[in-house]
Amino acid sequence: MSAFVLATANEHKVDEMRSILAPYDVELMPRPDEVPDVEETEDTLEGNALLKARALANATGEAAIADDTGLFIDALAGRPGVHSARYAGAGVNFDENVKKVLGELRGVDVADRRARFRTVIAVAYPNGESWWVDGVLEGTILGGPKGNGGFGYDPIFAPVDEGGRSLAELTMAEKNARSHRGHALRALVAKLASS
Repeated sequence: MSAFVLATANEHKVDEMRSILAPYDVELMPRPDEVPDVEETEDTLEGNALLKARALANATGEAAIADDTGLFIDALAGRPGVHSARYAGAGVNFDENVKKVLGELRGVDVADRRARFRTVIAVAYPNGESWWVDGVLEGTILGGPKGNGGFGYDPIFAPVDEGGRSLAELTMAEKNARSHRGHALRALVAKLASS
C-alpha cells in the first residue's frame, strides 16, 4: 500500500482522484487543515506540481502528491495554460474563466479551436526524492457550455472521439477512463509498481 498526503483541497479533484485510484493499492490522505495552500509561482505545470508536493512532504513528514492542470488552446497561443485556474484574475470562479476563454475565441471557427488538457502529478518524499508523471487529453473548445457534470472548463471542452459531447456530459466513469487526470494517475500507479 502506498499512502500520500494530498496537496489539493479541491473537492472535485479529490473525488476524481479517489475514484480513479480506487482499484489500486493507493491511499490518499487529506491535507491537514493547518497546512496552508502553496502559492503557485512556477511557470510550468511540472514546477507548480513539484513545488506543492515538496511543500506538503516537508510540512507533514509524509509522502505527498500534488497535481497541476492546464488547458492549452492552439488559437490562443497555448493560453490559458499554466494560468488556467486564475485566467480571469485572482479569486474568480471558473464561470468567469470560461467566459473569458469563449470571449477570446469569438469568431474563431470550430475547426480552429483545437486544445488539450494536461495534468502533471508530482510525488515528493520526506527524504527529498521527487518525480512527476503526466497525462494529456486532446479535444476542441465548444461554442458554449454543454452539460451539468464535471467542473472547471469541462462544459466547453469536447474530447476527440466523443461526437461533440463535452466532458461535462460524460458520466464520471466515462470521464475518468479518458481524462488527462485519469491518464496521469494511471501513469503514477505504473511508476509506483515499477519502483
